[in-house]
Amino acid sequence: MNPNLPDDVAAALGRAWVDDEPWSVVTALSRIDGRLGGSDGERAAASVVADAFERAGVRDVSLERFPTQAWTRGESRLELLESGSGSSPRAFDCVALPYSPSGDVEADLVDVGHGTPAETDARDVSGAVVVASTTTPGESRFVHRMEKYGSAVDAGAVGFVFVNHVPGQLPPTGSLRFDREAEIPAVGVSRETGDWLTDAARDGTANEDAGRVRLSVEARTDAAESQNVVGVLGPGPKAVTDDDSAGEGTTDGDLLLVAHYDAHDVGEGALDNACGVACVVGAARILATMDLPRRVRVAAVGCEETGLVGAESLAADVDRDEIAAVVNVDGAGRFRDLVAMTHASADSRDVAETVAEATGHPIQIETEPHPFSDQWPFVRRGVPALQLHADSGERGRGWGHTAADTRDKVDSRVLHEHAMLTALLVRELAGRGPARLDRDALAERFRAIDFEPGMRAAGLWPDDWD
Repeated sequence: MNPNLPDDVAAALGRAWVDDEPWSVVTALSRIDGRLGGSDGERAAASVVADAFERAGVRDVSLERFPTQAWTRGESRLELLESGSGSSPRAFDCVALPYSPSGDVEADLVDVGHGTPAETDARDVSGAVVVASTTTPGESRFVHRMEKYGSAVDAGAVGFVFVNHVPGQLPPTGSLRFDREAEIPAVGVSRETGDWLTDAARDGTANEDAGRVRLSVEARTDAAESQNVVGVLGPGPKAVTDDDSAGEGTTDGDLLLVAHYDAHDVGEGALDNACGVACVVGAARILATMDLPRRVRVAAVGCEETGLVGAESLAADVDRDEIAAVVNVDGAGRFRDLVAMTHASADSRDVAETVAEATGHPIQIETEPHPFSDQWPFVRRGVPALQLHADSGERGRGWGHTAADTRDKVDSRVLHEHAMLTALLVRELAGRGPARLDRDALAERFRAIDFEPGMRAAGLWPDDWD
């Protein structure tokens, strides 16, 4: 990329710096009372995004509907009945985790620490309610909630308690399975509640006094419908390959720019992921003024939080060769420092490095792949991806997936910056012909970073990778 941008690009970026549309999108989405997949709130959010796409200059905006499983929470209760330390019975605030089944269990508590598969395997959790932290030891890769839950289920646990590592009386939520009802009841509790529970729990040795809890969840899982909001920018379906602006080696196929607009129903979903949608809208307003070297499909997908269902539907509707690369905006706009997750693609990494150098804006690059966002249905088929995130400097979700995920945490200046960077990254990637990922090599990469056991526990290891 030449830092001396063409006049039309420079003008579009200048206008974006004072554009209030990204903030308006965050505000409109945050006002909706719950955007959980398959809900009325999610449908209302889809209309908000469709209108924003049209205002941005995205063409042929439409809603593509797909089936899903809608989960509805009822009442949940967690009560510490007794413990070896002699504490009196006490009830604690908790929030059921999506796709938890209804259930009422009474059992011993077992603390499995961070809840990594190795920690759970080292304890005797059969017939117990497992207590696991939301964070992961600093020296290991991040272990997702679904892995922790799946490991507990496989080891015979009868209940699961997810303890936030962030203080502030904030019970966390988060889906337990991808688009299906899970096996054992599960709730999230605050860090402060977790302190009491881990104090009462045993560490898996049979001769210790054990705290006992009663865990009750009321919930329902029903067949439902969701929708993706889709449209296009740039030229027609086939890329222009004989223009110098397209870059040597550009291949046919569209670039997909995507973000999820659904959110958990315990907060406003401002950070996760109204900010990401706002960055896509802001980027689209810039890209609509550019002479792009290939068509860009723009999509806001539903049901990411409950199983990447919208992205799976999107991927199922296209041939792999129709998509040259994916830019997934999940987490950009939240905090100042932009993170580019390149998912084992050398070309995606080079694009991020090129834009960072040309703009003088630091972009932190993470190369390892993971299966927990909307790039996954494409990456596992060999499509290169760039996932745009933002780093607070702390490990874990912070306010995400809690009642503290609210609009007051959003900085409009960051939305402007990340929308502009997103547009420049899309422009740069669209002008290249990124190499396909070798699927066998990708499977080995997941094995090398010890993702396979957790992905199997979560039910995410692709059958054709065996």
